[in-house]
Parts: sequence; structure tokens; C-alpha cells
Amino acid sequence: MRITTRREFLVASALSMGAFVVSTGLGGCGSDDNDSSSSSSLASSSSSSQQALNVAFNHGVASGDPLHDRVILWTRVTPLSTTDSLEVRYEVAIDDTFKNLVRAGEVATISAAHDYTLKVDFQNLQPGTTYFYRFTCNGVISSTGRAKTLPQGALSQAKFAVFSCSNYPNGHFNAYTESAKIIDLDATIHLGDYIYEYGMFADDGVTPAYATQNAAEYGRVLPSDNNTELLKLDDYRKRYALYHTDSGLQAIHALCPMIVVWDDHEIANDTYKDGAENHNASEGSFDERKASALQAYFEWLPIRPYADGNYETIYRSFTYGDLLSLHMLDTRVIGRDEQLSYSDFPTLLQGDSSAFVSAIMDANRSIMGQSQTQWLQGQMAASTATWQVLAQQVLMGRMMLPAELLLVIAQLEHTTGDAKNALLAQLSTMLTELYTIKMRLNMGDPTVTDAEKARLATVVPYNLDAWDGYGYSREVVLQTAATLGKNLIVLSGDTHNAWANEIKMFDATYQPTVPVGVEFATTSITSPGMEEYAGLSSDALAQQFEVVITELVQDLVYFNANNRGFMLVTFTQEATEAEWIFVDSNASKNYTTLQARNKKLKTLKGTHAIIPA
Repeated sequence: MRITTRREFLVASALSMGAFVVSTGLGGCGSDDNDSSSSSSLASSSSSSQQALNVAFNHGVASGDPLHDRVILWTRVTPLSTTDSLEVRYEVAIDDTFKNLVRAGEVATISAAHDYTLKVDFQNLQPGTTYFYRFTCNGVISSTGRAKTLPQGALSQAKFAVFSCSNYPNGHFNAYTESAKIIDLDATIHLGDYIYEYGMFADDGVTPAYATQNAAEYGRVLPSDNNTELLKLDDYRKRYALYHTDSGLQAIHALCPMIVVWDDHEIANDTYKDGAENHNASEGSFDERKASALQAYFEWLPIRPYADGNYETIYRSFTYGDLLSLHMLDTRVIGRDEQLSYSDFPTLLQGDSSAFVSAIMDANRSIMGQSQTQWLQGQMAASTATWQVLAQQVLMGRMMLPAELLLVIAQLEHTTGDAKNALLAQLSTMLTELYTIKMRLNMGDPTVTDAEKARLATVVPYNLDAWDGYGYSREVVLQTAATLGKNLIVLSGDTHNAWANEIKMFDATYQPTVPVGVEFATTSITSPGMEEYAGLSSDALAQQFEVVITELVQDLVYFNANNRGFMLVTFTQEATEAEWIFVDSNASKNYTTLQARNKKLKTLKGTHAIIPA
């Protein structure tokens, strides 16, 4: 089917939505009068006509999108022989032995048309309550999951694990495993790149694709029927199925609800609303590829549709009592204009920044789109919670580096061997010189020359794919928060490194002025970070690099350049604390946490500043 308009895209998405059941508990679909809670009763509940068909729950269970009275429950059944459809029973209880069922078990039908996935919107629950759930099909019982509804009223604390960028070929998901040990999590937040669309090799069939060099050593080679770049619906489905076999991912999904948004790799690298860097005409229609990718996303993740017939819009809010309003944003698909390119501004690095600043601050360019921006403004205005939390994909803090560094960094990603070593040596020399100049300035050295000062002052954004490339959009959000007097927390992913920024508004010349919030950004689950791009072959080199970059980038408070893991964020009425937890290896399932590299920072209500925790 050729999709040519936005309406056709939405209709196609609606028609192909995965199996979705609304369970109200008010005499709805498939209720059963048998309220026995024993495993034997549950296992024998499927119709006798299907008993001969063997099935398995190979991909675990999950919950997500909790509200005060409902939560999404998810599973996927693997039929071990061919069938068009299966009946699945689901049960919800207030105890893990299922002796105290919320109501009698209910039955839903799943089919091959939706990849045998099932999502149940289980409703009429109590606020702030933990529930246990499980599924059965043809006598086989799934693992048990825990779900928790949103609290109401006065709330003293909420705790979340925050994830981003899980790349299967680059190692085991040990960060998920470690986070699943934190049993008092209220929910987890996934900021995107839940999967990666790359195959095992580049177009030449020989060169390893992104982050696949060690896949064989790690036992994470993509299977032969899913080892090329994802383009079609079946491709994306198989990749999600593969990821869901990871024991760490299954463990964290079973522990508590996950609240998700996509980034770019759920579709293709550097996605924007009309295309992507990693999509070309020879790969067919981008709209059709996007429709397939988003269908698989909705089938395989515990996310509630925004509205009937609309599965492209995923921005939404979750209110945790009077403590925080969590706004999940889409800075990728719904409204992002195409990224700027430095090649469009040939005079920028010679000191003429007028055209570049004009483009950055163009009111006609957006990272979220007008509708989402207006929605966010309305949500923040209506909320009376202590904290306004923006959970989204890319860095919002201003990451401005001396322009001369960018000239070298831009070449590193596409260079190998001796040429790359030469660039790394050049980069090291520049960093040393610039850091020395900055330290001399900090100490009031009168011998610093105008030329040296210019080297520090001539700065450009490190990444135009982030909010730095959409300055006007950022100012609208920050001005809204400042005008409303909100305590603003931004949670970000995408970069594969850990960061903490104090976020400021800017004046007409793109210079920082008033602080309005803080940003805590998580590292990746497995995707490689600066250690690969900048040649940081040891912790010592990484730490030196961190010190220099933190000094050179205004408003950057913390940076980890080379470790994988996740971020734990705890909200109280007085403070928000971020803790970065790192693992020492993804090469196998054996790992330890890096206590010496773990970091805690916090911000106090009303301060917009980051301090040690």
C-alpha cells in the first residue's frame, strides 16, 4: 500500500494496531465466572480445541502507561506450530499467589495479524496500588509481573529508573538487570532507541555496521533472518522479538510499569517528520517504513494509544499526586523539521555567525511542532505539582564547544587507522591548549592574548540534532516554564553519555542569561559513547577528557564519557536527586557496578542549580 498523506498514514496505523483489549471489569469482553486462583485452574482455562498446540511465553510480560485507575498489561505468545489465532487468559491480583483476584480471569483472542501480541488496558483499579498479573495460553502460564497505578493527593517521594539506547549487538543489557534490583521503583522511563535498525554489515556486506564489531565475542550476533537493515514490518517485529529475549530487559519489564517514548532508531537514524539520515530513495517510501516501524512499536511495547485511530502521537502526561507532572515528549516524529547542517553555513567557522544564528532562532523551524508545543504549555499551566518533568530524547542544555574542536571531531566518526590516530593527536593538543587558556583566564592571567580569548569565544553547538539545532523551540519551552514559575527538570537520552546541565534562557545574540531549570541525561544501556569516537582507551583518559569538556562547556556541571548504565531519579517535595549507576562490562552477563564512577547530584526546589547530593 502506498501512503501519500498524513491521514492515510494514521488510518493505516489504526487498521494495523496490535491486539488491544479494554478491560473495564464492568461485564466487558471475555469475562469468566470461574474465579478460582489456582495455577491448575488457570492452566486448564483455554479451549480444548487448542490444547494440542504447543505455545511458549518467550518474551516475558510488561506493564506501562499507568494512570490512577488503570494500567496497560502486555505479553506475546509464541506458537510452536502454525495457527491463525489463540485465546489468552489474563489475571490481575493484589498478591503474587493470585489468591486475591481483582476480578475473575478474562480471555482475549490474539492472532498472527498482530504478531501474537496482546495489550490489555486494565481499568477500575485503585490509585497508588501495586498489582500482580499473569497470562495463560493452552495450559502454559507466563511469568508474573508487577504493576502500580499512579498515586493521588499528597506524595512525599517518587522514584524512577531512566534508560536510553540499548544496542543488542554491542552487549548484554546488564544495566536493565541491575535496575531490576531496585524494588521500590514507581516506574521506569525509556527515552528511546529501545531497538536499533542497523544490520550486521554496511552496504558492502563486509564492513561491520554500527556497534557490531564485538557481537560474535559477546554472543550477540543478529540472527540470519534479521541481520540486515530494518525496512519492513516483519523486520521490525523480529528485532523487537530478539531484544525481548534478553533476561535483563524481561526482568525490568516485569518489575514495574515502563513509560516509553521513541527516539530515531525505532525507525531510522536521525529521523525527522518527513525522512531520516539513514533512509534513501532506494529503500522505498519513508512513510511506509515509518508506518511499519510504529506499528511494531505499538505491538511490542506497553503504551496506550493516544486516541482511537491515532498511533503516531505519543506525547502524554502522568501525574504523581502533588509531587510531579511527567510530560513525555516526542522530539522526533510528530513535528521535527529537518536538521540543519554545518555545510549550509560555510562562513560560520570563520567567525560570521549571523546566518547560522538566524537559522537556529527561526520561528518557523520546530523540534516538536505547534500542536505539541501548545499542548505542553497547557499541561504545565494547569499543573500544580511541585516539579514539571520533561522526559524526552535529546539534550536540551546548550552544548557549545570551541569551533576548532568541531572541525576535528566531525572527521573522527568516518576515519580509521593512522588517519584517525593523527586526528586524535590533533584533538588532544587542541584540548590541552584550550584548557590551559581557560585556566589562565580563571586565574586572572593578564598575558592571555586576544587571539587566545577568541579561540575560547568562537563556539558552536556540538550537535545540531539536539535542541541546540532548534533554538527558538527551546526558548518557547523555557520561557513558558519561567513565566509560570515552575521547577523544571529535563530528562534526556540519545548521546550514550551521562550529563548534567543548568539550563538558561538566551538573549537575542544567543548568549545565556536567566537559569530556568536543570537537565539530567542518562548514558546508554549498551551503545558506545565518547570512548569510541574520541579514542578514550582508559578510564584515566576518559576522566581527563571529562574535566576539560566540563570546563570548556558553559553551564555543564557533570559529564561521564565512557561508561554504560542507567540513571536513578528520586523526587521529593524539596529536591530532585539524580544518581548515575554504571556497570563495568556488557561483554557477558557477569558484571559489577562501578562504585568509583557512580555519581549523585541534586537540585533544590526553586534554585535551578545543581549541587552535590
